Amino acid sequence: MTIFSVFTLLGGLAFFIFGMNQMSQSLEKIAGSRMEAIIDKMTKNRFVGLLMGCVITIAIQSSSAVTVMLVGLVNSGLMNLGNTIGVIMGSNIGTTVTAWIMSLIGLSSENPFVRMLKPESFSPLLAFIGIALMMVAKTQKKKDVGNAFVGFAVLMYGMLLMSGSVAPLADSPQFSKILTAFNNPLLGILTGLVVTAVIQSSAASVGMLQALSMAGGMTYGMAIPIIMGQNIGTCATAILSSIGVGTNAKRVAVIHLSFNIIGTTIFMIVFYGLHFLVDFAFVDHMIDPAGIALCHSIFNIATTALLLPFSGKLVKLAEKVIKSEPEEQIAFLDERLFATPSVAVSECSSMSIEMALMAEDSVSKAIENLHAPSEELGAEIKKMEEKIDVFEDHLGAYLVRLSQSSLSERDNKVTARMLHSIGNFERISDHALNLAESADEINDKRLELSEQAIKELGVLEEAVKEITHIATKAYETADIALAEKVEPLEQVIDMLTETIRMGHIDRLQSGDCTIERGFVLADILNNCERISDHCSNIAVAVLESESEINDPHEYLRQIKTMDNPVFQQLFDLYKEKYSLA
Repeated sequence: MTIFSVFTLLGGLAFFIFGMNQMSQSLEKIAGSRMEAIIDKMTKNRFVGLLMGCVITIAIQSSSAVTVMLVGLVNSGLMNLGNTIGVIMGSNIGTTVTAWIMSLIGLSSENPFVRMLKPESFSPLLAFIGIALMMVAKTQKKKDVGNAFVGFAVLMYGMLLMSGSVAPLADSPQFSKILTAFNNPLLGILTGLVVTAVIQSSAASVGMLQALSMAGGMTYGMAIPIIMGQNIGTCATAILSSIGVGTNAKRVAVIHLSFNIIGTTIFMIVFYGLHFLVDFAFVDHMIDPAGIALCHSIFNIATTALLLPFSGKLVKLAEKVIKSEPEEQIAFLDERLFATPSVAVSECSSMSIEMALMAEDSVSKAIENLHAPSEELGAEIKKMEEKIDVFEDHLGAYLVRLSQSSLSERDNKVTARMLHSIGNFERISDHALNLAESADEINDKRLELSEQAIKELGVLEEAVKEITHIATKAYETADIALAEKVEPLEQVIDMLTETIRMGHIDRLQSGDCTIERGFVLADILNNCERISDHCSNIAVAVLESESEINDPHEYLRQIKTMDNPVFQQLFDLYKEKYSLA
C-alpha cells in the first residue's frame, strides 16, 4: 500500500466522519420539534424505550449522541436509570441502518435501476439538491434538509475514497498476511474495539471495515470478531461523557458497556461452539459490505432479544460496579444535553413551565394570605419565591449557552421566548412575596382596611388571578388566542388600581382612612399592578414567538390606541366583569 493510498484512506475517513456529523446534526434539528414527545415516551417502559431508542438513532444517525443524551438526562434527574436500558438497546439496533445504507456501495449490476441505487449514482444529485436548498430555501427547516443531503453525499464520497484507496490491496501478499492474523478472534475483537474507541464513531469504523472488505480476502470468520469489538468500542463515548457526573449517570455508561461485553461474550461462545460442532461453511467465505451490515444487525438484534428481559439485572450490575456515594449537587440541567440541542430546549421548556405554574400558585396563595394571614402560608410563598429564584438563575445561564448552539428555527424561537419570560415569572413571585409581607404588616399592626377598600381590592384580586392564569396558560400551551386576552385585561387592571387609589385619597380627606393604612394599600396596589405588567410581557413573548410580530413595542402601541376591534371588545368585556360599581 503506497503512501498515497494511506493519505487517500485517511482523507476518505475524514470526509466520512465530517459527513456523518453534518448529516446527524441536521437531522437532529429537523426532528427537534418531535423530540419532546419522543422523550416522554422513552420514560414509559423498556419496550417503548427500545422502540424510541431505535427511532431516534435512525432519525439523527448517531447512537453516540443518544448515549450522551441519556447520560445528560439521568444526570439532570430527568430520566430514571432503569428506563435507559431499552433506549440503549434500541440505539444499538438503530445504528445498524447506517451500515445497510453504506452497503449499497458494494452493489454490482448492469441493470440501470440497480445501478441507480449505488451511492456514486445518486450522491451527486443529493449534493446538488442539498446545495440548492441551502442557497435558495427561505425557511431554516429546508436549509437543514439541504445540509443533511450534503452531509450524506460527503459521507458517501468518503466511503468511495476509502474503498478506492484499499482496492490495490486485493493483489497484495502483505495484505493477505495481515488479514490472516485476524483469524484469531481475540485479535479481531481488540482491533475493532481500539479503532472504534479512537475515532469515536462505530459508523465510521464499520464503514472502514466495509471498505476493506471490497478489497477481497476478508472472510466472515475474520470480520465477525471485528464487528463484535466495534460494538464494545462504541461505548468509549459513553464512558468519556460520564466523567464528572453523578452516580446514576456513571451507571448509564456501565449499562451500555456491560450490555455489549455480555452480548459479545455470549455471541462468541455460542457462535464458535456451534462452529466447532457443526462446522459453518460460510466462515471461510468472502464477506462483502452487505454481509458486514447483516452480521452487525444480527448481533445487535439477538443481543437485545437475549438481554432485554434481564434489564433489572443489568441495573443491579451497574449499581454493584458504581457504588452509591454522597454526591455533590448536580447541574440543574446537564451540559451534555447540548449534544442534542432540541432535547435540551425541550427540557428547558418543561422547567420554565414548572416555573410559570409556581409563579401563578404563589400569586394565588399570596391573595389568599391577604384575607387570612398565616405563618405557614407565608413560609410557603417565601419557599416558592426562593425556588423560582434558583430556577431563574440556573435556567437563564443555561439558556444563554444553549442559544449559542446550532438550533432549528423553531427551537430558536422557543429559546427566545423562555429567555424573555423567565425573568418575568421570577418578578411575579417577588411581588407575590411582597403581598405576603403586606399581609404580615396588616396582621402585626392590627390594621383594618375600610369596608369599601376591602370590596374594591376583592375585585382587583380576582382580575389579577385571572390575568396570571391566562398568561401562564398561554405560555404553557403557546396559545396566541389566550395571549391576546392579556393586554386588554392588563389595561383594565391599570384602571382599577388608579380608581382605587383615587378612592383612598377621597377617604383619607374625609377622615374615613388613615395614612398608615394607605401605605399598606398603596403597596398592595403597586404589586398587583406590577404582576399584571409582567403578565403582559409574557403574553407579548408568546405572541412574538408564535406569530409574525417583529416589534413588540409597536404591537403594544397599536393595540392600546383602541383601534383594534378585538382588543376593544375584550377590554369592554373585562371592564364590565371587573366593575367597581
